[in-house]
Amino acid sequence: MTDDRRLFDEHIPRLRRYARALTGDRTRADDLVQDCLARAWEKLSLWQRGTDLRAWLFTILHNLYVNDVRRLKSRPELLALDDAALEVPQHANIDGGLALRDLDAALRQLPDEQRAVLLLVSLEEMRYEEVARTLGIPVGTVMSRLSRARERLRTLLNGTSPQLRRVK
Repeated sequence: MTDDRRLFDEHIPRLRRYARALTGDRTRADDLVQDCLARAWEKLSLWQRGTDLRAWLFTILHNLYVNDVRRLKSRPELLALDDAALEVPQHANIDGGLALRDLDAALRQLPDEQRAVLLLVSLEEMRYEEVARTLGIPVGTVMSRLSRARERLRTLLNGTSPQLRRVK
């Protein structure tokens, strides 16, 4: 039992990073990781020992995120303003902060499917096959979504329109 908990522990930082990149909100990301770990613990008997635990955990996290997005679209959540929301943010490094802000804004403009693939390949350094298993899609779909996500991100960050390619 303790060994199983240790197995989860080593994946928490990557799960949190992926959840944060998906949601853009630290609190929602932490809640998502907590829900993921609780679900994984409940369903631990479904994990086949010897298979990739990281991919299994990311699959659970991703599915919870998709379900949450669907729920929020059907029923938007009202948020209360607190004193922290009224504070003026402080920027320590303006250039780095602006670049990060631009990257975050560009990532938010990507469709969820493309953003998920891009984050799993680029940020989590998963192989295409792992991403395909995690998201439950074919490897070819992973490759095309990744290509479209990279191109769209390049376009958004460079402020240029996509170049049309002539096909004969």
